[in-house]
Amino acid sequence: MSSNASPVVDIHSHFFPPITQAEAAALDPLAAPWLRDDGNGQGMIMTGSKEFRPVYSALWDPARRIAEMDESGVDVQIMCATPVMFGYRYPIERALPWTQRMNDYAVELCAHDPARLKPLAQVPLQDIDAACREASRAKNIGHVGVQIGNHFGDKDLDNEDLLTFLTHCANEGIPLLVHPWDMMGGDNRMKKWMLPWLVAMPAETQLGILSLILSGAFERLPRSLKICFAHGGGSFAFLLGRVDNAWRERDIVRADCPNPPSSYVDRFYVDSAVFDPRALALLVDVMGEERVMLGSDYPYPLGEIKIGKLIRQSKFAEPTRQRLLGGNALRFFGL
Repeated sequence: MSSNASPVVDIHSHFFPPITQAEAAALDPLAAPWLRDDGNGQGMIMTGSKEFRPVYSALWDPARRIAEMDESGVDVQIMCATPVMFGYRYPIERALPWTQRMNDYAVELCAHDPARLKPLAQVPLQDIDAACREASRAKNIGHVGVQIGNHFGDKDLDNEDLLTFLTHCANEGIPLLVHPWDMMGGDNRMKKWMLPWLVAMPAETQLGILSLILSGAFERLPRSLKICFAHGGGSFAFLLGRVDNAWRERDIVRADCPNPPSSYVDRFYVDSAVFDPRALALLVDVMGEERVMLGSDYPYPLGEIKIGKLIRQSKFAEPTRQRLLGGNALRFFGL
């Protein structure tokens, strides 16, 4: 364990369990994800017969994960599904057993060292009643929260079905991590250079946050809701001044939002995955030091390679640094 005053907690890391092709076929033989283990710690996430993404064994080998946590000085890591695992587009009759198996897999992986590895569940958002039941079941078997995508089809987070789910999690004391997925514009104007991940993914996250603010949803949701947005909240912090200006100057922006958008930053959290000390300083200034938590996006290449380096090398006072590295996460997840 590290020698920091507070344990270092990485709240945003991914796993992909050793899903067999036969398991995936029960969901969809043509497109469901599974793991092709190529040996020597290397593998490929497959979708049906197509190669989706090269990966390595930290995604499914908890011993390697723990070793790499030790190298980075991370005491606790919270693991969530790789979004390709969500299965939102399938009928609930197939999606629910799939979701339950993925959540069971997560608990099995974390059983390697349950003091240091904590799972976040996934839920079938295509059926809100089933999603609520699975969130509660997951809590009972050891999950410390739930990860959801930032939208379901054309339903953003202010949709009444999704607000029902958020309210359930608030009432049950289930923290939420919102992760962008199924990015806008990925099939036409952003075909190269990973632009869906670099442009659309931050925009998706900002869209999710603003859908809760500008719709007035935060006025209706319980204040007990614990909700965190990945990747530093996307483009939200940098563009908040633009949103406040629009709220002041255009009545169509403030029609459903009684207070300035910037007044709602106390209703949600963000992780620290912004990769630049100037961006992190802005993020902490906008959100407040109590609402930013270390998140690495480990073990994918777009994540922070040396987990926590950005925060550790920041110019924050030591109490602030400790909050960002772990203190805020301990409170958010009740660890």
